Amino acid sequence: MRKEWMEPVIEVQEFVANEYVAACGDRGTVYKFTCDAPRGWLYYYPESDGQIDGNYTGSGSQKRIGSYHPCGATHEASVTDAFYDGFIDYNWNGKQDSDEGVIVWRGPNNKNGHATTNLDINSWETAKS
Repeated sequence: MRKEWMEPVIEVQEFVANEYVAACGDRGTVYKFTCDAPRGWLYYYPESDGQIDGNYTGSGSQKRIGSYHPCGATHEASVTDAFYDGFIDYNWNGKQDSDEGVIVWRGPNNKNGHATTNLDINSWETAKS
């Protein structure tokens, strides 16, 4: 009896992070970040590209929040809140150019626009609320 040889096949599945799922121990933990991006038209990307770093590489379109003025406050937002890649459109061309990236927090009830130029979310101070 002769066996038939089959070429090995590798299947790869892409992992897409879900920022709405909290890791163990995150209950009651907040990020502290400063609303410090320069003023201008604020945009954000509602669809995640798997990383929140101010550099959107996904295929979704941006949404304009409106005219943004930094409040300068240090906000405390739950680590389970939604944060988005976004940009301040300094040259009014309606698209993200280099050095325009920010991280956007929509605030309580997802109705505001707060933006920070500190693009390393892992470096943000955390605290228990």
